[in-house]
Amino acid sequence: MWSGANNVYQFTETILNIDMQLNIDKSVLRGELQEQEPMSRHTSWKTGGNADFYYRAADIEDLSVFLSLLPVDVPITWVGFGSNLLVRDGGIRGVVISVTGVLDQLEKQSDKVIKIGTGLPCAKVARFAARHGLAGIEFLTGIPGTIGGALAMNAGAYGGEIWSFVQQIESIHRSGKRVIRGKDEFDIAYRSVSLPSDEWFVSATLILNKSSREIVEQTIREMLAERADSQPLGQYSCGSVFKNPSDDHAARLIEDCGLKGQSVGGANVSEKHANFIINSGNASSKDIEELIKLIQETVFKKHAVELMTEVRIIGEFDHKNEVTKQ
Repeated sequence: MWSGANNVYQFTETILNIDMQLNIDKSVLRGELQEQEPMSRHTSWKTGGNADFYYRAADIEDLSVFLSLLPVDVPITWVGFGSNLLVRDGGIRGVVISVTGVLDQLEKQSDKVIKIGTGLPCAKVARFAARHGLAGIEFLTGIPGTIGGALAMNAGAYGGEIWSFVQQIESIHRSGKRVIRGKDEFDIAYRSVSLPSDEWFVSATLILNKSSREIVEQTIREMLAERADSQPLGQYSCGSVFKNPSDDHAARLIEDCGLKGQSVGGANVSEKHANFIINSGNASSKDIEELIKLIQETVFKKHAVELMTEVRIIGEFDHKNEVTKQ
């Protein structure tokens, strides 16, 4: 029998008893602080309830100040482009911090070393490396998220993974203090990386391989062409929903179960790539999460394989339409 032992349904909902009035001195902040911000504006699936507070810092120094002012019992959630994120319809308690356009450092430090901010688009970093004749991270050009998200999930494609090139990380603690950590301080696995409690990535130093601009750019063009041919670009999705099981592919298992085109509400399995779930325009996060569960149950019943989600699922259920475990 399907156990449900996966990272979608192991969560239990907690109602947080926090005073959501932030008692901080907003006059010292230079960023933008919004209340009841719809997360549907900040996810590639275009779904999700409101965040209690949403902060976009002016720069890293302003971010440090903001973090230092937050009460210790206020939860913090970091987001980039929301391209690997499903926010439940009940929204997110506490504060959501946006890093896009903020943590944007991008520089070549030596012959093969670059330093990159975690708010940068992955594709921009891949193109920067190509212009300097540096190879290894061409696969990033097809990942629609930020470097922060790529680091957090050890993103990869075409046999490469970003942490293969990481030398050093700079993170920031919720106290506002910045910390430098070596690669050996992290537990790195397929699509997962450990991180000390209450710390978040702000920059990374990568050591790449010397090549030529022409060769690297040609590789990028080939990868983009293959991506356009095989993936449903231009539709509301999060990219690959499930991690590939050992020695197999999630898309093959899903397709073999006849699930292409399967829908729940406004969410459906892509006809072009079975590991993509598309919001046809009116899907709720509940629709998407229930379709994820249906896929997992069906694949387990036929293949005895428990598909683990690659997408992060966060936030509170909408009590009017709560997804329940079967």
